[in-house]
Amino acid sequence: MSRRPITPSERSKLDPFVIATGDASPRDQRDLMERPFFSLAKAKRTTPIFYEAGGARVEVFAVPEHGMATIWDADVLIWAASQIVEAENLGLKTSRFLRFTPYQLLMAVGRQTGARDYKLLKGALTRLQSTVIRTTIRHGEHWRRHQFSWINEWEECTTLDGRVEGMEFVLPDWFYRGVIDRSLVLTIDPAYFRLTGGIERWLYRVARKHAGRQKQGWVFDIPHLHEKSGSLVRVSDFALQIRRIVAHQPLPGYRLRIERDGRRELLRILPARLSTGPVDSVVEALGTSHATDIGISHAALSGLRTHGSQLTLWPETVIPDLNLESNRESNSSLLLGGVENISRRRQDKPNAASDNNTSNASHLPFGRKPGEAR
Repeated sequence: MSRRPITPSERSKLDPFVIATGDASPRDQRDLMERPFFSLAKAKRTTPIFYEAGGARVEVFAVPEHGMATIWDADVLIWAASQIVEAENLGLKTSRFLRFTPYQLLMAVGRQTGARDYKLLKGALTRLQSTVIRTTIRHGEHWRRHQFSWINEWEECTTLDGRVEGMEFVLPDWFYRGVIDRSLVLTIDPAYFRLTGGIERWLYRVARKHAGRQKQGWVFDIPHLHEKSGSLVRVSDFALQIRRIVAHQPLPGYRLRIERDGRRELLRILPARLSTGPVDSVVEALGTSHATDIGISHAALSGLRTHGSQLTLWPETVIPDLNLESNRESNSSLLLGGVENISRRRQDKPNAASDNNTSNASHLPFGRKPGEAR
């Protein structure tokens, strides 16, 4: 009886990008900010996401055992993108194969570094690997649909007593290429990691992508925002959550305002005290780089609640130039007070974001509150 040949690990074909030292300003990938790729719920979500706008389609599937990757788990991808871009700026070689210590990641995204936090990080990596994405975004001339998971494979190096000393994971080519193309990357405010609600985090990414520093900001009607979020809640409940967020004004660098256009309820997003750094110059090389500290992206198997004030390794800077390239699908024809939402002189790709609720769950997300017992 012949044995099936063992397929070599993808890591054996890639040069490792070793995260060694250095701070990196947090960066987000535009496609992930524009469309609903993640669950915004802290409870486990297995219901798929189906979203289509501007000719681009997104489908996200979860396995019942682990649930869909959450917006807190996406902190791992933000951290990876930040390290890759920073290394490219320094002329270092990068790759999709990252080697790092969990402490680096956890610290960089403002998490604690206790045993529970390492466990939560592994839960986040598991969800990122098990979540399946199908999308037509950035397809080639002869290719239509791309299918992948946020992490192709991952592994941890532990001591005999169970202490984790290092980790490795391989990013999908779709994500990596979207980071190397600097036109598809935006810096974000480090305070983003301190946002505690799923919808708050999602709304910040939408604000950062669409409103940028535009004087008149950006306007969405609530039903459109609801569809863009991928939320499972009713539109009326979603609208209530948005009103609560407006009342608290938690988004760093942006002010939110509810407006009316006849019977339509609108959300206007305006730049306020801007503290996000500019997008760096275009990346030209690939290779091995430094990295900051790591931390777990909150959200255990069911997505735990976020904690309060968190550490950040990045100094506050200023948001870059006006972000006028927001996509065609987002209320681009909506006029309010005679001001059009977006300049039609420039065309951009379609966009969206992901969903769910901001209420506390019985679990903590990728990390726990400072001072909370382990």
